[in-house]
Amino acid sequence: MRILLIVYDNDSYIHTFPQGIAYISSALLNAGHTVDIYSQDIHHYPEEHLTAHIEAGNYDVVGLSFIGGYYQYRKAIKISEAVNKARKHFKYYILGGHGPSPEPEFFIRKLNADIVVIGEGEETIVDLMQALERGDNLVNVAGIAFRGVFDIFRNEKRKQIKDVDLIPWPAYHLFDINYYRLLRQPHCTNSDFVMPILSGRGCPFRCNFCYRMDEGFRPRSNTSIIEEMEYLKAKHGITYIEFTDELLMSSKQRTIEFCNELINSGLNLKWSCNGRLNFASRDVLQRMKEAGCKFINYGIESYNDDILKVMNKALTTKQIREGIENTLDAGISPGFNMIFGNIGETREHLNNSVDFLIEYDDGAQLRTIRPVTPYPGSALYYKAIEDGLLGGPEDFYENKHLNSDLLAVNFTPMTDDEFYSCLYDANETLLYNYENRRKQSIGKQLEGLYKNKNADFRGFRQT
Repeated sequence: MRILLIVYDNDSYIHTFPQGIAYISSALLNAGHTVDIYSQDIHHYPEEHLTAHIEAGNYDVVGLSFIGGYYQYRKAIKISEAVNKARKHFKYYILGGHGPSPEPEFFIRKLNADIVVIGEGEETIVDLMQALERGDNLVNVAGIAFRGVFDIFRNEKRKQIKDVDLIPWPAYHLFDINYYRLLRQPHCTNSDFVMPILSGRGCPFRCNFCYRMDEGFRPRSNTSIIEEMEYLKAKHGITYIEFTDELLMSSKQRTIEFCNELINSGLNLKWSCNGRLNFASRDVLQRMKEAGCKFINYGIESYNDDILKVMNKALTTKQIREGIENTLDAGISPGFNMIFGNIGETREHLNNSVDFLIEYDDGAQLRTIRPVTPYPGSALYYKAIEDGLLGGPEDFYENKHLNSDLLAVNFTPMTDDEFYSCLYDANETLLYNYENRRKQSIGKQLEGLYKNKNADFRGFRQT
């Protein structure tokens, strides 16, 4: 089969390497198929260009994967219109990713697609291509929804891949790594080259706002991770690794063992990851620092014990405070992720989060607080439907989820106007705090240059 996979443009200056598509590409190549990558992201091609590309390509399959954001939804509509204009020139239009997976019937109808691959796709896509190539009945392909003659069918769920080390690495050779490695991360220098890696799949926790559909956590072996890091350093000059999976810090033991092996490898790479504050002990963080960790992104979400219980965070404010202090003491920058608007939240709860952010902010990132969004697939999404606050996927995407910084569903005791007043005050405080820190930094540069005659100064540069 001849397959075109679309990497859509999200209007970024430098885009993140499309790991999901790269993994699917590798699975398809290993199964003997031909894969072309349409890089709308790099070139900012208009949708008309995609139509012409498909018409000239003689493809069997066109594939698009996207997450459940408001921007991605509207972008998927535009791309699908362009794809469907070239319908005579290919056979099947397939969707995948966190966006279509929870509500595949809606997206098949909305985007005039033929098939949705639900959840983890490496095994599903290979089985699906085989069935399409042979002309087999698709009812026997686990992990998909598809358009029949009169209706849309959702097949049985596919079992997760147990041993993630058996999943082939992303097909790096199909992508312009010289472009993607220019992505910036906290505490990387202008001479660093950055690439993302997965250290595992899934998460052992189950927050009520999370739309991740796979259950549990499946780590890669340390050997496999380090081999991929070695490859990226040797082949593409990568000096900084961003671990993009939900949770590298899945336990204290796993984190320390990984760091020990990374130190012993002698790779000497910088890296960042997502972490859990209940595992952020001093010994773990010190080892992470020694292994090259520069930044840990923490999902704090709220600085109130009652709301943390509502979220099912399995975290306390005591653990949060101790973990952040330990992280800062180790010389690692923490990322503070906070959201507002979960069930029963009030202005007082929000103020607790703001006060905490101000107290411990080290200036590594600009942080604001967004409303919680009940994405399809999350427990909050189904509660919103059950409580009559949401009418389903079309209501969510067409009427409610218009912007990630705007309220989609109000789960609080406040009116919408009161809710926005709270967020206005909170983010005004956070933004002004960030700008004041920038002014202080500029003041130190001025003093160093003109009062201390700092000869290492290289100009007032935007960072």
